[in-house]
Amino acid sequence: MCSLFLTFGPTNRLVPNGPQHPCNVLAVTQNIVSTVNLDCKLDLKAIALQARNAEYNPKVCTGAKSEHQSKLAARKYARIIQKLGFPAKFKDFKIQNIVGSCDVKFPIRLEGLAYSHGAFCSYEPELFPGLIYRMKQPKIVLLIFVSGKIVITGAKVRDETYTAFENIYPVLTEFRKSQQ
Repeated sequence: MCSLFLTFGPTNRLVPNGPQHPCNVLAVTQNIVSTVNLDCKLDLKAIALQARNAEYNPKVCTGAKSEHQSKLAARKYARIIQKLGFPAKFKDFKIQNIVGSCDVKFPIRLEGLAYSHGAFCSYEPELFPGLIYRMKQPKIVLLIFVSGKIVITGAKVRDETYTAFENIYPVLTEFRKSQQ
């Protein structure tokens, strides 16, 4: 089994935690999507006109690389709304999706994987170059590319991304494309 041990360093970069990862794969959080209830009615036109860098999606904070950054961004957003004169509160903050990526550093036979794991896979290379693997436990979607690059999405907590990777890694090694 391949384990992943990661923490955030002082500059918010991912750094290995503990022993060197046995398969030398480092998963990096790419994006965290969260929502917050501001508990007040918002005049979206007024906000878009008055606030800098405003977008028309008032409930979703995206682009954070950590749960802490996501919560901080949502709090800053609530403060901006309060300064515009709305009685905004900060309620029901929730992480909706965590997206991570990694590179196993070997090519993968996607056709064989799709055939062998058909119940979990969708692979139509003429429509999309990656294999879509819908893992049941944890409930995660992995986009697997022939290059060995993986996108892990659908997690609500970071540990789900690590568990999904630990579950899929032995499968990927089974379908490792031999180098010629």
